[in-house]
Amino acid sequence: MAVTLVNPPALPTIDVYRQVSIASGSKLVFIAGQVAWDAEGTTVGEGDLAAQVEQCYLNIAAALAGAGGTFDDVAKLNVHVVDWTPDKMPALLEGISRAAAKLGVTPVPPATLLGVAALDVPEHLVEIEATAVLD
Repeated sequence: MAVTLVNPPALPTIDVYRQVSIASGSKLVFIAGQVAWDAEGTTVGEGDLAAQVEQCYLNIAAALAGAGGTFDDVAKLNVHVVDWTPDKMPALLEGISRAAAKLGVTPVPPATLLGVAALDVPEHLVEIEATAVLD
């Protein structure tokens, strides 16, 4: 495996992601920010953050598969949520959990969560980009 995820003892342990990603592979894969579009470009889960997060993760998995990878190859995620407030965390985690169950993975690479004012399409509530490393 080209990516090893760790929690160094000097940093707090976070349940939903690891603090550090060590990449040893030679092929970098940069996935554009994924929004809650299905394959036809229709927004999934309008007004439902959990449904949109789930779709974003499914889209990332599809992009990874197209590059010959899986979520195990993800070195870093950046999550952009419209009008972020901490009370949205349960919906975010629910969406991740539902996608993880569908994909049969535990997606815990290092992640950055950013609140943003808006995204490209008004009904989009979240956009997630990924960086992966393949052998």
